[in-house]
Amino acid sequence: MDISNRKLPIGLQDFEDIRKGGYLYVDKTAYIYRLINSGKPYFLSRPRRFGKSLFLSTLRAFFEGKKELFEGLAIAELQKDDPDAWQEYPVFYIDFNRDEYKSESAIEKVLEAHLVKWEAEYKTDPGNFTLAGRFQNLIEIAYKKTGKGAVVLVDEYDKALLEVSDSERLEHNKEVFKGFFSTLKSYDRYIKFVFITGVTKFSKVSIFSDLNQLNDISLDKAYSSICGITEKELVANFGPEISALAESETLDDAACVSELKKMYDGYHFSHHSEGIYNPFSILNAFSKKEFGMYWFSTGTPTFLIEKLKSSGFDAKQFTTDEYYEDEASLTDYRIESKNPVPLFYQTGYLTIKGFDKEFRSYALGYPNEEVKYGFLKSLAPYYLCDENDASPLDVRNFVKDLRKGDTDSLRERFTALFARLPYPKDERVVEQNFQNVIYIVFMLLGQFTMTEIHSARGRADVIAETDDYIYIFEFKRDKSAEKALQQIEDMGYAKPYAADRRTVLKIGVNFDSKERTIDGWEVRKEV
Repeated sequence: MDISNRKLPIGLQDFEDIRKGGYLYVDKTAYIYRLINSGKPYFLSRPRRFGKSLFLSTLRAFFEGKKELFEGLAIAELQKDDPDAWQEYPVFYIDFNRDEYKSESAIEKVLEAHLVKWEAEYKTDPGNFTLAGRFQNLIEIAYKKTGKGAVVLVDEYDKALLEVSDSERLEHNKEVFKGFFSTLKSYDRYIKFVFITGVTKFSKVSIFSDLNQLNDISLDKAYSSICGITEKELVANFGPEISALAESETLDDAACVSELKKMYDGYHFSHHSEGIYNPFSILNAFSKKEFGMYWFSTGTPTFLIEKLKSSGFDAKQFTTDEYYEDEASLTDYRIESKNPVPLFYQTGYLTIKGFDKEFRSYALGYPNEEVKYGFLKSLAPYYLCDENDASPLDVRNFVKDLRKGDTDSLRERFTALFARLPYPKDERVVEQNFQNVIYIVFMLLGQFTMTEIHSARGRADVIAETDDYIYIFEFKRDKSAEKALQQIEDMGYAKPYAADRRTVLKIGVNFDSKERTIDGWEVRKEV
C-alpha cells in the first residue's frame, strides 16, 4: 500500500509547522475550547514524548489569533458564532525543554534569554530589575499596549529540577522559580490564561504553593485524553497506516490493531477513563512498518535510575494487581521521599489500572508490553552485574532451553546470574535481590512463553509453559533443593496439569547466599 503522500509528524512539536506542512494531525482543539471556558490557570502532568509540547504550541497559535491554522478543526466549529473569537493576545512562551541545567546559573540564563527577546518585542528597558521584576514589567506593559491580558505558557517546567542531583543547586533553582513565577499570582489582573506542563508536580515548589488557584487537571477525567491517542482516534486518523503495517507484519487490520493495543495502549490518566496509546511509539511503528520499543529506546531518564538505586526497589510489587497509591501521592513529587512509585507513574512507567473509591486510591501497573519489557530489561543490569559490565541475561537462550526441556543448561544460566548478584550486609536486601532476579528473568521470558509468577502461599513460585513442557519452579535460599521439591509435592502444585499431554517438570532450587551459587537443583518428572 502506497502511503508516501501521508506525512507523519514524528518528532514535530510545532502546531504551525504541522498544519502548514500537511502532516497528519489528531485534533485536540476541542480541549482548548473547554479550557478557556472553564478557568484560567492550569497545570498538566504527562510522561515524556506524550504530546505536551505540541498541545502547548497549539495553545500558542490559538492565542496568537492564527485562525487559518484551525480551519476544519473542532474549535473552528465551536467558535463560529462567537464575535470575540480569534483575538490576538500577548503570549509569553517559556520552553525549559531545550536546555540543560547542571551548570551554574543555567536556569537564570534561560530566563534571561526569554526576557531579552520579549523586551525587544515590547521595547522595554530591563533597568536594574530582578528577573522577576522584569517579567512583571513585561506583563503589565503588554497589557497596557494591547488592552488584553497576557497568556503565559510554560513547557516542561520541571526539567530544571529533575536534572539536578546537587541539593544546593536544586534549592537554588527552586528559589529562582519562586521569585520568577510569583508574578503570576500578584499580577493576576493582567493575565488572561496560564498553562504549565511537566512530567512531575513537585510538592513544595513555589510555582504551585504560591499559585494555590492553579487547576491541576492531570487526573481529571474530562482531560484524560488531552494528550496521546485514543483507539477511536487511532482508527479514524490512521486507517491507511494500520493497513500498511498489517501488510508488512502479515496480519489483517483487526489483528494489527490488537497488536498495537497490546504494545502501546493501556495508559490511563484518571480512574475509569478510556485507554490512551503512546503517540511517539504509534507514529514510529507506522513509519517503520514494524512493532518495536520506540518510546523506551529513547532512554530511561537519569533521575529515575538514581531514584531506583536509592529506593530499595521491589520489582515484583507492580504485577500483584494490589499495589495502591493515594491521589496525593500520584500528583505531588517529594524529593525527599524514598517511595519511587509516584515518580514511576508520572514518568509513564506505571499507569492507573483500577480505583478504590472508598479510599480514593489507585491500583497501578505497567501500561503495556513495550513499557513492561523495556523497563524489566533496563532493570536487569542493576541487579546482575557491575555498573560498566554487560548483563549475562540472555533471554533468547533461556527460551530455547525451556522449549527443549534442557534443565541442565537452565541450571547453568541461573548459576551464572546468581553469581553476579551484589551482596550487601543487610540480609533483607540480599533476599530482595535474589527474588528480583527470579522475577525479572521469568517476566522477560513471558514474552515468549506462558509464565505465571506467584508469591502467595500455597502456589508455586513460578510456572512456565511451552508447547511441549510445563515447568513448576520452587526457589529457596539457604535451605535445600530437596525441601523446595518436597513443597511442590506436598502442596500438589502439579495436580492441575494431570490431564495435560505435555511433560511436567518439577524443579526445586536452593541458592547458597554465602557461596553465591546454586548448591541444589533437583528435577523430577511428573509421571
